Amino acid sequence: MQQRDDDIYASAPLRRLLDAQTCALKPALQRCFGTHALLLGAPCDDVPPALPMFGCWTSLHLVSGGYRGDLRAAADEPLPFVDDAFELVLLRHALEVAPLPASLLDEAIRVLAPGGVLALTGVHPLSGWSPWFYWHVRGKLPALRMPWRLRHQLEQAGLAIEQAQRVGSAAPGLKTMWRALAGVFGGGYVLVARKRRRLATPLRLKPAPVRVPANGRLSPGTRRSSAL
Repeated sequence: MQQRDDDIYASAPLRRLLDAQTCALKPALQRCFGTHALLLGAPCDDVPPALPMFGCWTSLHLVSGGYRGDLRAAADEPLPFVDDAFELVLLRHALEVAPLPASLLDEAIRVLAPGGVLALTGVHPLSGWSPWFYWHVRGKLPALRMPWRLRHQLEQAGLAIEQAQRVGSAAPGLKTMWRALAGVFGGGYVLVARKRRRLATPLRLKPAPVRVPANGRLSPGTRRSSAL
């Protein structure tokens, strides 16, 4: 497992980027509803967003090759939850610190209930944040994930993309740009996708036989082919 510099997510620039991502996600998350939600993040002090529709949150963060928080588990193993366990799964920069990012995304999709929402945030590789990020971690982290690759992986898994945008300033130390410019040059990204519900297979109904009354008359609308 590659180690990371935990202080980078506590730095002022990344805190501002996290705030911008939270604001961008807020409208979509407020439309979610359910009982159980999962937060898996890189910041050790990350807390779930205030969503009144969710009464039970499971919060985890990745550190030293494992999950810490509400439970402890190895990060290179499947998530310790049953299939379809959560109506909302929020990955905050988790793919940047995961030993197996693609496997983690697959696991997040597995534990997401049909109709549920998966939200992703991260640092955009094609931005002024990329060299700053790698300089601080000294190349200890896996490569930053391209949002279009993540989007393709989600669509291949059967999820429908509901939101995909860049947010935040173009580089650390710069003030947040106008929304139009942030959407093109923003240093972070947010992705929101919904897991499609499984199609219901209709049952093939068999017509019930109709008994003819003693007087030989059928009620209106009854087919004689169904009568005995």
